[in-house]
Amino acid sequence: MNLTISGHQLEITDALKTYARNKVQKLVVPFEQVIDAHVILGTEKLAQYAEATINLRGKTLFAKAEGQDVYAAIDGLVDKLDRQLVRHKERNGEHRGATADSFDA
Repeated sequence: MNLTISGHQLEITDALKTYARNKVQKLVVPFEQVIDAHVILGTEKLAQYAEATINLRGKTLFAKAEGQDVYAAIDGLVDKLDRQLVRHKERNGEHRGATADSFDA
């Protein structure tokens, strides 16, 4: 999996990059369908934001979160992406069809 972290009108420090990398990797490593992820950290007026695009096999997920500081924005982003990934995994599992357990009658 490729993970890219960049900044928009914000200097990305090593500590910030490490924090974002650890959070996103913990999130996407269990999902084997993840091809790559791109995280953008930035600032708009008084708010800090984090946005991410995650490419899965056959689908692209996007989330954006704002916070008073970048660390809070990253935490919000990870929460949103977690919900999207779980939902995608549940839908993908339902789509694959019935399991052998459902035929035990």
